[in-house]
Amino acid sequence: MAEGEDMQTFTSIMDALVRISTSMKNMEKELLCPVCQEMYKQPLVLPCTHNVCQACAREVLGQQGYIGHGGDPSSEPTSPASTPSTRSPRLSRRTLPKPDRLDRLLCNECFKLFHPWGTQKAQHEPTLPTLSFRPKGLMCPDHKEEVTHYCKTCQRLVCQLCRVRRTHSGHKITPVLSAYQALKDKLTKSLTYILGNQDTVQTQICELEETVRHTEVSGQQAKEEVSQLVRGLGAVLEEKRASLLQTFRPAASSSFRHCQLDVGREMKLLTELNFLRVPEAPVIDTQRTFAYDQIFLCWRLPPHSPPAWHYTVEFRRTDVPAQQGPTRWQRREEVRGTSALLENPDTGSVYVLRVWGCNKAGYGEYSEDVHLHTPPAPVLHFFLDGRWGASRERLAISKDQRAVRSVPGLPLLLAAERLLTGCHLSVDVVLGDVAVTQGRSYWACAVDPASYLVKVGVGLESKLQESFQGAPDVISPRYDPDSGHDSGAEDATVEASPPFAFLTIGMGKILLGSGASANPGLTGRDGPAASCTVPLPPRLGICLDYERGRVSFLDAVSFRGLLECPLDCSGPVCPAFCFIGGGAVQLQEPVGTKPERKVTIGGFAKLD
Repeated sequence: MAEGEDMQTFTSIMDALVRISTSMKNMEKELLCPVCQEMYKQPLVLPCTHNVCQACAREVLGQQGYIGHGGDPSSEPTSPASTPSTRSPRLSRRTLPKPDRLDRLLCNECFKLFHPWGTQKAQHEPTLPTLSFRPKGLMCPDHKEEVTHYCKTCQRLVCQLCRVRRTHSGHKITPVLSAYQALKDKLTKSLTYILGNQDTVQTQICELEETVRHTEVSGQQAKEEVSQLVRGLGAVLEEKRASLLQTFRPAASSSFRHCQLDVGREMKLLTELNFLRVPEAPVIDTQRTFAYDQIFLCWRLPPHSPPAWHYTVEFRRTDVPAQQGPTRWQRREEVRGTSALLENPDTGSVYVLRVWGCNKAGYGEYSEDVHLHTPPAPVLHFFLDGRWGASRERLAISKDQRAVRSVPGLPLLLAAERLLTGCHLSVDVVLGDVAVTQGRSYWACAVDPASYLVKVGVGLESKLQESFQGAPDVISPRYDPDSGHDSGAEDATVEASPPFAFLTIGMGKILLGSGASANPGLTGRDGPAASCTVPLPPRLGICLDYERGRVSFLDAVSFRGLLECPLDCSGPVCPAFCFIGGGAVQLQEPVGTKPERKVTIGGFAKLD
């Protein structure tokens, strides 16, 4: 059904193009001089209301010898043919032909050409050519009086009697000369515009004609391809028929029931045989599409969509200042596969992306737009370093050094027994192998919701190493793990920024402690927030501003702020992860490590 509607639409468009082309040709004919068969140049209106170019009229009159009144060569020129450039002694001696001869010069052929019998123009009354033509005044058909005014309301000429009649009461009536001048100015402007755009119109006509020719050729080629494919199917069936008939041989059974053909599937396929359709709009996989150090876009076609040979990805920023205007869509074409990598996006920006497929039938529809936030700062790439503070009995770091798991096991059970006797329980710490000394940095990780107690954050490298030599006491009420120092320290150190900044996660919840700036939208309070818990997002983002000495914790999916803390940045700062009991942390993998086809934002690049 869709193919039939498309064919009808295509036929309607082609009919419209043909009509436009025909109309343009007819309009072009109206602008051609009947003498030179070219576009009018300084056209003159003849007594029979036909038009000719001024140069053509001069040439015709010159050929007939009309150079002046009475054949006097010394008289003032009264026609274009009597100009000094065309005047000659031989022509000056010729006198005007008689009127009966004038009737035979130019007029009979012109009447046959422009007033053919069987048309409305055949009723026109011819006027003999003359050099002193003066048109008669137009007469009112109702009152037989000369018309002097023009009724704009009725769009007709009227005489004085018509003007005073009740028929034109309240109508807009103007003198004939005024109406004539206004109409002349309008026609002059229209003619000037048409002549000025002659090349453009001619180019468009040529393009339409070329489109019609190309469409005819393409249509004929498509018909031939369909016929060839059908003939090919017929040839395969005929070959199969001959092969099957060769299998009929005498056998013990005379029923030949074993030679029955099952053509149900083939008949169904032949019934569904139809023209190739364009791919349907792709569906973007929002679970696998994300922005980190780069943008990874993943999509799929609907289940019953025709296949796509390749895809086109379009993207643009949507958070540019209003005075700069909307940004244009950037396009990457011929993307193979169902994913693309967009490199070097701007940090702290919002991108909108869409994709569409293409096959031999043409381009399909766009997918729905997807909006992605890029991280607020450049992504910091690092690996987990288990050389400091990590107990091999309780911590297991993956081979790629991007994941760590805390296994409580027997030591934690024994420690739990000692908790009742007032003993201490140590904290297992894992650091990143890269220290930050300047600028702004961002990284993200995922915390297992089943973790007992995990702290994610940053700290001064020197202070972290000092804490490894003497493990902190997590049972003591004097220990504040989020502030990074003993809550009972001297007053002189209270005003200084803490050397550590951690976000506490446990059993699928985030603890937003007091004394730090929390998001009012999460806590429902303004200013310093009281202790509360919020759900753990799929990924946590940490943004370190070294110069400002601030650390921000965010939802790495929506980039919504969770908590902001001060930090002592007097030395190198390292990412740190603390475990108490069982838990697991997975660093977000850089997008560039995925073995996917690559599309670059800065310039076109691809992986075959």
